[in-house]
Amino acid sequence: MTYVSSDRASSTTRRTALAGLVGGAGAMLAAGCTPSGAAPANAPTPKTSAPASAGGPTPGVMTLFKDPAFNFNGLLALGGSGYGAGEVGEVLTAVNAINKAGLSPQAYTETFKKLGDQLMEAPQGSKPGTETARFRALRAAQYYAQALFFVLGSDDPGSEEKLYKAGRGAWDKFCDLCDPAPVTANVPYGKTPLPVWFFRPADSGGRRPTVVLTNGSDGQNLDMWTYGVSAALERGWNALVYDGPGQGQLLFVDRVVFTPRWETVVTPLVDWLAARSDVDTDKIALTGLSMGGNLAPRAAAFENRIAALVAMPGTLSPWLGFPPELREILTPDKEETNNIWNKEVVPELPPSAAATMKKRIEPFSVPAMLAAREGKMFTDFYTPAKLIASLDITNVVGRIKMPTLVLDYDYEQFYPGQPRQMFDKLTAPKDYVKLTTATGAQLHCSPMAPQQHCEVVFDWLQEKLSGS
Repeated sequence: MTYVSSDRASSTTRRTALAGLVGGAGAMLAAGCTPSGAAPANAPTPKTSAPASAGGPTPGVMTLFKDPAFNFNGLLALGGSGYGAGEVGEVLTAVNAINKAGLSPQAYTETFKKLGDQLMEAPQGSKPGTETARFRALRAAQYYAQALFFVLGSDDPGSEEKLYKAGRGAWDKFCDLCDPAPVTANVPYGKTPLPVWFFRPADSGGRRPTVVLTNGSDGQNLDMWTYGVSAALERGWNALVYDGPGQGQLLFVDRVVFTPRWETVVTPLVDWLAARSDVDTDKIALTGLSMGGNLAPRAAAFENRIAALVAMPGTLSPWLGFPPELREILTPDKEETNNIWNKEVVPELPPSAAATMKKRIEPFSVPAMLAAREGKMFTDFYTPAKLIASLDITNVVGRIKMPTLVLDYDYEQFYPGQPRQMFDKLTAPKDYVKLTTATGAQLHCSPMAPQQHCEVVFDWLQEKLSGS
């Protein structure tokens, strides 16, 4: 990386870029809007219309909060309502309460945690039936996840693990009340096994197609219900949900960070599936949501039992999702890098940007996570930055052999341009689909349109695996 000098001007540039991280992994960048619906790009590339005004926090979408990061997360909760992982009235009431109190990590965390707590209690005036208790638990898991995302910026960052466990408890209660309940297991992985939840249709006789759902860097299991499990069950498929390193239990409890060799995570899962009598081993699909659009393709490049792959969105390098001014802090020398970080950058970080950096880095560094829980900024920038940079899969995409669907989104704000770059590098049978503003499916992972998202993914999977 190019060394950035320590003069005042470059320090100001770094601070400006870091402040922009409060909206996610860099400032919002507008992608081209296709005028029509999603279409495969092995047809001629459609013309793009002029981008929408960038005056709002998230161009072309409804505004719940003026801050892009809070708005994006609120939209995820709202969008999850279509699959029962949220309730429109509950979410909008929480949004109003947060805005009335003054938008802040504290107000956001408190409001959504309280909502989760309420849903884990019995409703007033009646004894809840099984289905009522089940979906109240699913919505509670959503609201705890909302609170968890911003807890490091709140007045009680040390409650992070406890808040994660509250959400996990809600998720487990939901799963226990499913009929049939998912099979749970711990799949061997190094010194720390991978917790898995294997969902099956009610009529689970015979071998069925199975989708392995890979989450991103800060999502929770309930996101996999919204982005795959429910849709799979509706179509008679099995669905496997798991926590990998840097995710869920492995991060917040077991303290295991991401690995750049995601095939070492997926291969044991495929081994476990292959031993089951209800899995068609010729029809195992792998999907990756958010940063999972980097992890799943990496695994598929080395695990040839995967019959079809979906990257949502395609992501060659998560490191490139960070602003260049931040990436330039990383030099070949650890001491030099950390001196820049601790002496030039950290003292000037506004609280909002500091909280964002803590959140973005914790899945890659246990010391960073533990420091954040004490209300402190991590001092070793070099080690997690090197790990993030090592996730680059540019040179292994060509190894992928199975049919692959690469998703992209209008106004993809985290990895703009990367889905098309991944598609171009693929040599396997491939399709590219952009979800668009025309149907409300814009932004990273289509937070307002997960049902459209699943329709595109599962229609493609059914077509590709029908003859496998």
